[in-house]
Amino acid sequence: MGIKEVTRRKFIRNVATTFGACRLLPLHSAIPSAEKGSAQYDAPTTPLKDQAARKGLLYGSCVQRKQLTSDSALEGITVAQCGIVVPEVALKWDHLRPSPTTYDFADADWLLNFAQQNQMKFRAVPIIWHEALPRWFAEYMSPQNAKQLLLDHISTVVGRYASTMHSWDVVNEVISPDDKRADGLRDTPWLRNLGPGHIEMAFRAVHEADTNALLTWNENWLEEDSALGDAKRGFLLQHLKDFLSRGVPVQAIGLQSHIFGDHANVAGPHFREFLSQITDMGLKIIITEMDIRERTFPNDIAARDQATAFAYHHYLHTVLEHKSVIAVLTWGLSDKYTWLTQHDPRADKAPVRPLPYDANVQPKPARYAIAHAFDQAPSR
Repeated sequence: MGIKEVTRRKFIRNVATTFGACRLLPLHSAIPSAEKGSAQYDAPTTPLKDQAARKGLLYGSCVQRKQLTSDSALEGITVAQCGIVVPEVALKWDHLRPSPTTYDFADADWLLNFAQQNQMKFRAVPIIWHEALPRWFAEYMSPQNAKQLLLDHISTVVGRYASTMHSWDVVNEVISPDDKRADGLRDTPWLRNLGPGHIEMAFRAVHEADTNALLTWNENWLEEDSALGDAKRGFLLQHLKDFLSRGVPVQAIGLQSHIFGDHANVAGPHFREFLSQITDMGLKIIITEMDIRERTFPNDIAARDQATAFAYHHYLHTVLEHKSVIAVLTWGLSDKYTWLTQHDPRADKAPVRPLPYDANVQPKPARYAIAHAFDQAPSR
């Protein structure tokens, strides 16, 4: 039985009185009674990776070496809960490329070994992104050397990890309707120096270097029924149709899924139609970086956590109806390490709480909401 549509604002207004002050309510209490449905969820002791695997899904998180080696509790839940991990920073250009001619693989190699030792799959952040570039990049890159710079990077990095990666995010955030190009592409150093063909070039080169990995086009702000969301989805579909007609090896779409919890237009009918179109193209879908921005939710922790849990469940319940979805990754496990502490803090200065576990690595209603969404999902 599915969940009836309700707005988040209505839920947030009522959540404190509906659910009382209990901080870690089971999920059936986190969803208003009219919307519970008949599915049951396993006890919180069942690892999320196992709950996901029962439906043919992978669950995981981004990871950093320094966090895992300094926080045994975080290491413990990562090993217990995750079937796949992705380096949060270790494979980004600014971390990996100290100079135009040198590479530092120490952290990425450590994380790969960590994943293999714990029977986790390993995936990689993007080859092409307009952010997280090293300081030398802007001065060094030119139309004359850009192609060789990109191809050398792919040959060296992808070649090093060939046959060990579940998937590569080949490109990330390369569509930006605000830049007013007819093709919808973002104005980036890659575009300015290589032209629009750099995306196809990257996919073909990565596929040549690692024929076993799933090659993913990762994008942000696809999840809302809004002018921006409609435009981004439209441009992406245009590029995908063109690429697939010419045999460009795009194999999956990554939905970043940094969700604004108070937006009522998340996972609406336009987005659901987009997921169906992606599925009909024969592409896989990965939820790559999910968290819930809850800075406008009530400061009361119980109410806030329940509202966040609802946002997780509503989105995942919608997306996981599509059997083309093969993995769900949250952008972190514990609130202690979320990037949103710096990037999108609360006006009331209270710590943000966007992830399944709190800063003390204790499970929250969001963790139960994810489990419940897995339980309700059809088998792949």
